[in-house]
Amino acid sequence: MTTALRARVAAYGGSSRIVGVDLARGLAVLGMYGAHVGLTKDFDWAQPGTWLDVVNGRSSILFALLAGVSIAIISGGQSGLEGIELKRARVRILTRAIVIFVLGAYLASLDTGIAVILPVYAVLFVATLPFLRLPSRWLFAIAAILAVLMPLIVFVLAPGSPEDDLASYLFVTGPYPALIWIAFFLVGLAIGRLDLRATSTRLRILTAGIGLAVLGYGASALVPSGSVGDVLPADARDLSTVEAHSGTPFEVVGSTGFALAILAVCLLVPRAVRWLLYPLAAIGAMALTAYTVHVLIVDRIGSPAFAQPDNGLFLGFVAGALLVCAAWTLLLGRGPLERALTGLSRVAAQALPER
Repeated sequence: MTTALRARVAAYGGSSRIVGVDLARGLAVLGMYGAHVGLTKDFDWAQPGTWLDVVNGRSSILFALLAGVSIAIISGGQSGLEGIELKRARVRILTRAIVIFVLGAYLASLDTGIAVILPVYAVLFVATLPFLRLPSRWLFAIAAILAVLMPLIVFVLAPGSPEDDLASYLFVTGPYPALIWIAFFLVGLAIGRLDLRATSTRLRILTAGIGLAVLGYGASALVPSGSVGDVLPADARDLSTVEAHSGTPFEVVGSTGFALAILAVCLLVPRAVRWLLYPLAAIGAMALTAYTVHVLIVDRIGSPAFAQPDNGLFLGFVAGALLVCAAWTLLLGRGPLERALTGLSRVAAQALPER
């Protein structure tokens, strides 16, 4: 075993990274594979064959929440940053946003049929910058207000918004409207300000996640369909649904709870078991590369990627990502896009004057 390989193994075993976050991000990426090319049926607890439907909508929300956690880590984690270091963190985040937006715009231009999340992801990186100094309790409070308020605003604005306008698409009419999705980023930012290595914190996140999932999905089931339609334009969607990408307050709250519960479970994975899950953590550690490559492969396959008779293609994506990402991280370290993103953001941050 080479010195570099020993160092990477020791770093993983010593948990210098928060491995649970990588595990959750890996699940989010695999979930998006399933949402894009998987063969899913409407979810039914009594039919295990329909359970893959859980990836629709929820995987991208988990991905967004974890982006908020990453922003918190970049900007100092639990303690946060001040002064010049905070300014540099903001430059790093802004640089990442620019690169991700350009990459996302390119992937979207391929017209693969996949609703590429990266452009909105980049917009939300920028949108979080004013919130970096706020404590977790304020971030949770603001996210809670936005989770209820923004879906109502979007539902009012959407019917009159031009669908071919980029700003309208990013903020209102697209599958990931930034006005709604900022709530997921802020929850992630708040979570990243907590002591994620403490078992008590992880259990609180799990409890909160289960509670929010029950509240969001349960309350939706209790609201008669269409009962809130009178307060909205006639062509607005039903606000009582929790369907994927419906953007209702119920979906936002319920799916946030689901994402928090998944993150908590990943954080609670015992150290000994983490080694069995190393390939999944490897996908999470190079999520941008894993996501980008799968879009490029779908582009090469073309429309047949979305007309599969079974889940063979999806399982092929899963197996390939587990194998390639595990080998890459063990032998080469960071993924290629992650390495480039980190390098560019650090160069930009170091260019700032000391004052």
